[in-house]
Amino acid sequence: MSKTNLKIDRIDEGTLSSLVEYTFPQILSRQAERLGPDMIAIREKAYGIWQTYDWQEYLRYTKLAALGLLSLGLKRGENVGLILDNHPEWLFSELGAQSLGAVTVPLFTSAVAKEQVNGLNRVEAAYVFAQDQEQVDKLLAHKDEVDHVRHLIYIDPTGMRSYVDNPWLISFSQLLELGEELDREEPELFQKELWEGGPNDVALMLMTSGTTGEPKLVMLSYENFTEMSRKWLETAPIGIGDNWISITPTAWIVDQLWGVGITLSGGVSMNFPETSETAVEDFREIGPTVIVSSSRFWEDLASKIRVKINDSGFVKRALYNVSQKIGGRFVDLESEKKPIPIQLKFLRWIANGVISRPLLDRVGCLGFLGAYTGGHPISPDVIRFFRANGLNLMQCYGLTEAGGIFQVQPDNEAKPETVGRALPRTEVKITEDQEVLVSSKSNFVGYYQNPEATAAALEDGWFYTGDAGYFDDDGHLLIIGRKEDIMRTKEGEAFSPDFVETRLKFSPYVQESVIWGEGRPYLTGFINIDYGNVGSWAEERKIPYTTYTDLSQQPAVEEMIREEVREVNTQLPKPMQLVKFILLYKLLDADDEELTRTGKVRRKFVFKQYKDLIDVMYSGKKELAVKGQVRYRDGHIGTIETTVKIIDV
Repeated sequence: MSKTNLKIDRIDEGTLSSLVEYTFPQILSRQAERLGPDMIAIREKAYGIWQTYDWQEYLRYTKLAALGLLSLGLKRGENVGLILDNHPEWLFSELGAQSLGAVTVPLFTSAVAKEQVNGLNRVEAAYVFAQDQEQVDKLLAHKDEVDHVRHLIYIDPTGMRSYVDNPWLISFSQLLELGEELDREEPELFQKELWEGGPNDVALMLMTSGTTGEPKLVMLSYENFTEMSRKWLETAPIGIGDNWISITPTAWIVDQLWGVGITLSGGVSMNFPETSETAVEDFREIGPTVIVSSSRFWEDLASKIRVKINDSGFVKRALYNVSQKIGGRFVDLESEKKPIPIQLKFLRWIANGVISRPLLDRVGCLGFLGAYTGGHPISPDVIRFFRANGLNLMQCYGLTEAGGIFQVQPDNEAKPETVGRALPRTEVKITEDQEVLVSSKSNFVGYYQNPEATAAALEDGWFYTGDAGYFDDDGHLLIIGRKEDIMRTKEGEAFSPDFVETRLKFSPYVQESVIWGEGRPYLTGFINIDYGNVGSWAEERKIPYTTYTDLSQQPAVEEMIREEVREVNTQLPKPMQLVKFILLYKLLDADDEELTRTGKVRRKFVFKQYKDLIDVMYSGKKELAVKGQVRYRDGHIGTIETTVKIIDV
């Protein structure tokens, strides 16, 4: 993963190895002394202008947030809920609470009120930070169910003027004022509280994805995070003063590891884009050296690029296709460790200059020295697509319980189908039944109030991941899928649904897919169309439609998706080829409990919810009248009535 020709201003090994002795706020205090007011710690774009905080300002706001919480009565060991978006106040709030020995519990802002209330109740949160009026309203509607929350602290005051008389609510600016007042009264108090923490203390708790049931709460210590941060800082192309941009949810392990652990430990600048819509332009302005994002991010970006190319003129399209063939051939030879002809190297150099570099610049990815994808299996086609276009995209593997991503494709031997090798001081082995086990100081402390699940997952220092995999001849790890999701057809042929689903999602017109076939004579599937891309495709062909349901049932759309599925089938062994599928009449949605908040399919729930549709694909029928429900963000439930067709491939 390292690039020896890069000049990276890394923290020296002695300092880096010593960080495992400290908590996050203690590391911040040391970095504020070391890096001071001359280096930027945080940038946030607001109203088109980048606002900055140096390392001493970072520490100051963290201190005021901590003392404000102390004024309100926060006690060491209590839990603090965070329902926050990607803004500096997230860092000030989290590190402020941790400075006092509290455990932070980040929750997804996209979650409906019921999920947030359940999460807060499970940990009996003493205080909660909420981003804005939307999040405040969710909790105000259920205030009697969260009576353990002593105060709800909101960040964004927009729309909150009519709430000022509610004693339960306090603004973040008021919290800072309380902190300033206490600091004047007891100027040594913060330092006293700060240094009472230790590396083995639980820093935060994160929810597992919950694909198979109720999410578990993973307890992670400071040492878990600082050790994983150290591994990345030793190997990734990133150093002091480099940039990290925060675009994934704050409740996801990736933004916690990088946004808190790695940026603090490595003296890396944390950057917050203005909005998700401006992220591409913000990428170009900041020039982050490394990005880690979900497979959905890269799948969507690949789809957008391919659709734009298809919509371009003949000459541009032809040049791009030639460039892709050159890049694809180069990537294949590279991954197979075969010699690359000098002519191909020359053509690749020309294609990069004429096509790839301008394209990557257009989508804000030109400056990345390392780009990583994790969180869910991704099609090797997506990896190959970006690498053929000159982006150094590498697949990773990790879990919340393992402290984040611990397995990464090496830079000089990336293989699109593998997740590469383990990071330093990480052991990985495979059991006889192909389960992946990992041993590392980054492995979690345990599941909150669930000793049985902890004992089942942690044994003799090894974490049982629940994933099936194997090592190839080069020692690279390949992940087959969740062990419990490995299925067999009626004929006994084993298959991984993930293997098929990720390849279907490489199509720019497929947003989600779910494959079935356990104990059945052949494979079938549900497909969600990409509403934006398919909508543009339909408009170009003057195909009228009104809603997602209407568009998904258009005969021309059905035929187009059928051709996409046929193309994927040509890449699969016969037992894994799709025979029939249904275009679902609605998008699978986390609000309907069909997806996790990180976008993973909750397969068992979807099976139960749509069993009639699964059965009909094996019945010989051609269509089925359905009446479905959809839950809207405000909580009310709507009804959809339509007829779905069973499409033969």
